Amino acid sequence: MNEIITRRLTGLAGIAAAVCFIVEVPLYFLYSGPPPDANVLTRLLIGIVALAGLILFVTGFRELVRQMSPAHEWVGTVAFATGLVYATVTLVSSGLEAGAVIAADHPVDPTVTVSGTYILYGSIGRLLLALFLTAVGHGVTRAGLLPRWTGRSAYALAAVNLAFVPSLFFGNTPARFYAANGWGSTALMGALLSYWLLAVGISTYRSAARRTRAAAPALQP
Repeated sequence: MNEIITRRLTGLAGIAAAVCFIVEVPLYFLYSGPPPDANVLTRLLIGIVALAGLILFVTGFRELVRQMSPAHEWVGTVAFATGLVYATVTLVSSGLEAGAVIAADHPVDPTVTVSGTYILYGSIGRLLLALFLTAVGHGVTRAGLLPRWTGRSAYALAAVNLAFVPSLFFGNTPARFYAANGWGSTALMGALLSYWLLAVGISTYRSAARRTRAAAPALQP
C-alpha cells in the first residue's frame, strides 16, 4: 500500500510541476521589449511553485526506486540529488531576477539585464538536468518502475540537454537559438522538460492503479 500511495503522490507532484512549467514558458514571449513587472513576477511565481512540485517528484522517485529495487537505491539518490540541486539553482536565478525587477524604477528584461543568471539557467542547468534525466532513465530501466518509453525518453532528453552545455561560449542574446541565455538553451529546453514531466507524471500516477490490480489476486483468501 505504501508503494501505491508513493506512486500516486509522485505522479501528482510531477503533473502539478509540469502544468505550472507549461503555463510559465509562454509568458516569456508576450512582449518584444522589457515586459511589465507583473508579467515577470507572475511567471517567476509560477516557476517557483513548479520547482516545489519538482522537489516532491524527485523525492518520491527516490523512494520508489528504494522500494522496488534496493540494489539500485544509489540511482534514485543521484536523481534526487541532481534534481534538488537543479531546483535550488533555478530558485536562486528566480530570486535574482525578481530582485532586479522589484528594485528597478522602470521595466527591465531580467533575462538580459541580470547577467548572473545566464549560466545558471543555461549551461549549469543543462548539465544538472542531463545528470538528473540519465539517473531517472537508469532507475526506471533497472528497477522496472515505469514503461520502457519513460526511460528511453529520459536518455534522449538528457542527450539534448548535454548538447546545450557549451552554449555559454555563444553570447547573451535571448533571441538567438544557441546562446548562454538563448531561447533554445532556456525556453525550448524548459518546454521539453515540461511535457516530458507531464507524460511521466501521468504514467506514474496510472501505474498505481495497475499495481493495485496486480496485487488484488494475492490479497484474496
